[in-house]
Amino acid sequence: MKPGLTGIARIIAASRNSLRGIRDAWQFEAAFRQNTALSLVLLILSFFLAQTLVEWLLLVMPLFLLAIVEMLNSAIENTVDRVGHERHVLSGRAKDMASAATLFCLLMIATVWLSMTWSRFFA
Repeated sequence: MKPGLTGIARIIAASRNSLRGIRDAWQFEAAFRQNTALSLVLLILSFFLAQTLVEWLLLVMPLFLLAIVEMLNSAIENTVDRVGHERHVLSGRAKDMASAATLFCLLMIATVWLSMTWSRFFA
């Protein structure tokens, strides 16, 4: 086991690191800011669209997943860029796959929201 903080000190340090990660994503990643803006709009709309707690959770949970996947996408891109800026097929593939994960999240959000809207107003 590697030496370091334990107990509550480790939790506090980990929380500080997490908050720094959120701050850095907001500061340096335009896609994170755009996805956050979209999520905030949809979060507000979710209170009007959902009729039950379960429906609300179905609308909101994919928004959190989008934030998670976008942060992982940014982390992969930053790591690849740190390793080197020369073009390499594997570097490009890693970045493209991470980007595709974000696309899948956006498609999931669209599917959930369109389905819930359709069932509420047109079914």
